[in-house]
Amino acid sequence: MSQQPLKIDVDKVLRARLPRHYRYIPRWAIRWLERIICQDDLNRILAKMNGKSSVDAATVALQEMNITVNQSGLDKLPQGRFMFVSNHPLGGLDGLALISLLGNRYNHNIKFLVNDLLMAVEPLRDVFLPVNKYGSQSRDTATMIEQALMSDNQFITFPAGLCSRMQPDGVIADLPWHKAAVIQAVNSRRDIVPVYFDARNSMFFYRFAKWRKRLGIKFNIELIFLPREMLKQSGASLRAIVGDPISWTTLDAAHPRQEAARLRNIVYSMSPSSFQP
Repeated sequence: MSQQPLKIDVDKVLRARLPRHYRYIPRWAIRWLERIICQDDLNRILAKMNGKSSVDAATVALQEMNITVNQSGLDKLPQGRFMFVSNHPLGGLDGLALISLLGNRYNHNIKFLVNDLLMAVEPLRDVFLPVNKYGSQSRDTATMIEQALMSDNQFITFPAGLCSRMQPDGVIADLPWHKAAVIQAVNSRRDIVPVYFDARNSMFFYRFAKWRKRLGIKFNIELIFLPREMLKQSGASLRAIVGDPISWTTLDAAHPRQEAARLRNIVYSMSPSSFQP
């Protein structure tokens, strides 16, 4: 029997999280927020994902938005336990695409390192490994990640953490990559597979993020627009370029931050335009 589908309800969340202030929030403001995050469209997609495995749920979500994901290089990979590292241009849709693409390629045996807030997305929870970006990791979470790394599952991560932003020179690219991917690959003896995901959000999103930062606002309020950015991609054809494996034995474990920067450069060298941000 199918479980009750996950449903986004902005009004309910505000009522629960802000009980003392809820009555002062104008109804028009709540309706505006529901429209901004595309609540009805997201709930329609979540309803289609309900009751399916994580990989099948991601595939259904892409089908519901009429999005195709083309790939090159994946079929040439040898057998092995890999860590797939990718740039993060979209902030959600690229994750769905990789879950579907790699999950179907590897018989659903994948694990994806994500922000722990995404654990609320129940249809995808089976492939998610939560990372607390705003505090320390619990012992249970650290153990779960370590077990996944030592398993036969393929491992997927966005080393940048946040989705791409506009750089000072106007180029759209990831923020600096975190060193954790290098350390994890060496410790688990996993070869790294670089992936360049060829896509981008709207210029509105990047400019909004740029001005938010200029104004000194630390909270990434532009994330509220990501659902709309995702739905704008409806009908699009996206592309993932998969590179050759990089042996974990060639990684300089003594300088993981520099190695993370090198991996980032390798990924961007795979771009059709071959630019180096």
